[in-house]
Amino acid sequence: MTARRPGEWPVTPLDIREPEPQHERATAEPARVAIVLGSVRAHLETEPTDNCVRAAARRWAAAITAEAEAVITARQQAPG
Repeated sequence: MTARRPGEWPVTPLDIREPEPQHERATAEPARVAIVLGSVRAHLETEPTDNCVRAAARRWAAAITAEAEAVITARQQAPG
């Protein structure tokens, strides 16, 4: 036990710095995913039949995979 009373304890100031870039990215990523998936779902809901929905989903998946490959190729060709 110490001789200090609770009101006498040193108070640590709060850390009110700007959020870390990692924190900003971590909070922005789920929002971006939700927006994109909402757009894809809206498109899928316009399809008239279940088979059309499945075909459109396959087209979306293929388009996303193609975009990923394009990003990878661009990174590999970039200097540095």
